[in-house]
Amino acid sequence: MPQPRRLPWTLHADGRTIAPDAIVGPGERLSWPRTIGIGAQHVVAMFGATFLVPVLTGFPPATTLLFSGVGTLLFLLITKNRLPSYLGSSFAFLAPIAAAMGAKYQHLDHLPAALFGIVAVGVLLAIVGLLVMATGTAWIDALMPPVVAGAIVALIGFNLAPTAGSNFTQAPLTAGITLAAIILIAVLFRGLLGRLSIFLGVVVGWIAAAVQGQVDFSAVGTAAWFGLPRFHLPANPFDGSLPTWGLLPAFLPIVLALIAENVGHIRGVAAMSGHPELGRLTGRALFADGLSTVIAGMFGGSGTTTYGENIGTMAATRVYSTAAYWVAGVIAILLGLCPKIGAIIFSIPSGVLGGATVALYGLIGVIGIKIWIDNRVDFSRPRNQFTAAIALVIGIANIPLTLGAVQITGIAFGAIAAVVVYHVMTWVGTRRGTA
Repeated sequence: MPQPRRLPWTLHADGRTIAPDAIVGPGERLSWPRTIGIGAQHVVAMFGATFLVPVLTGFPPATTLLFSGVGTLLFLLITKNRLPSYLGSSFAFLAPIAAAMGAKYQHLDHLPAALFGIVAVGVLLAIVGLLVMATGTAWIDALMPPVVAGAIVALIGFNLAPTAGSNFTQAPLTAGITLAAIILIAVLFRGLLGRLSIFLGVVVGWIAAAVQGQVDFSAVGTAAWFGLPRFHLPANPFDGSLPTWGLLPAFLPIVLALIAENVGHIRGVAAMSGHPELGRLTGRALFADGLSTVIAGMFGGSGTTTYGENIGTMAATRVYSTAAYWVAGVIAILLGLCPKIGAIIFSIPSGVLGGATVALYGLIGVIGIKIWIDNRVDFSRPRNQFTAAIALVIGIANIPLTLGAVQITGIAFGAIAAVVVYHVMTWVGTRRGTA
C-alpha cells in the first residue's frame, strides 16, 4: 500500500523548544501549533506596511492583502520552498502611482492606468529574474553597486515627503498624536511590539481621530464579513482613453529598486540563517516577485516586494522555517476575503496617515543611507559623491525630464541618473587614470 506523501519539512528537535544557540532552518519546522503562531506573527509584522499602500493610493485594501498572500505562496513554490520570505506591498510604487493618479492619488478613475504600469514593472522584473537564472548575479552587482542601490532606495522615501506633509497639515493634532505614539512605542517596547511601532501608532492615531469625530464608520457597518474583494483590470494600452504608454518611464525604473530590495533580502536571510547557498535562488526570487506583481496588477492589487519587516521577525525568533510563511500566506488570503477588514482600513483618516508617513517615508530614505554605511561606501571619491548627490536632489525636488511627449518623473529620473552618473564617471576616470 503506497505511503502518503510527507510534508517537505523535518521536525526541529522535539518541535517545542529551541536551544539558545540554535536556529530553525528553512527546511525545518516546529510543532504545528507553534508554526501557526509564528506564521500569524509574520502576518502582524507585514500588515502595518502592506495595508498603508492601498490606504494611501486608494487601491482596494482587501485585494492587496489577498494578492500579497497569493504572491507569498507563489514565491515559496518558485523558490523550491527553500527561501523564507513574505511578499508585501512595495512602497517603491507610490511615486509612479501618484504620477498616474495625481499627487494625492485623487483621480481614482486613473487606477487602471496605474495597474498597467504595475503589470509592466512585474513583467520586466520577471525577465530580469530569468536572465539571472541563466547568467548569475555578477552583472547586477556591477550595474548597481552599493552607492547606486542606496541612492535609489533613499530617493524613493525622500521623494514622497511632500505627500506626507500634505496629509499631516490636514489634521495636525491627530497626526502629531500618531507620530508621538510611533516614537514612544519604538523605545518603550522590545521585540515584536517595538518593531510594530508604525502599525500600533496608526491604531492609537485612529482611536484619537475617532474621539474627535474624524472617522467615518458607515462603510464598516455595511461591509460583509466574508466575500470577494473588489477587482480592477488594468487599462487597455491601445484604446487611448487613459494615459498608459506615457506612464511607463515613471514606472519602469522602479525595477531597479525592486532588484535592490530582493537581492538585499536574500543576502540578509542567507547570512542570518547560515545557509549561504540561498544566494543561488536570486534569479528564482526575482522571477517570483515579478510574476506576483503581474498577477496583483492584473486584478487591482499593489505591486509586491520581499519584506524587511519579516526579516526582523526571523532575526528575533531565529526561526527561518518556510512552513511559517505558508501559514502567513494562507492567513493573508483569508483576511483578503473579509470585506469588513478592508472597510476598517479605509476608515483611517488623512491625519493619521500624515503622522505615520512622516516616519515611514523617512525610514525608507534612511534604509538607503544604511546601505551606504553597511557597505562602507567611500564618499571621499567624487564618483560616489556625485552619484548620491545628483540622484537625491532630483528625487527630492521631483525634477522631471521631458522628452517630447514622454515625461520621466523625479524618482525615475533620479534612479536613472544614479546608474548613468556612476558608470560614466567610472568609465571616464578609468580611461584618464583618475578613478
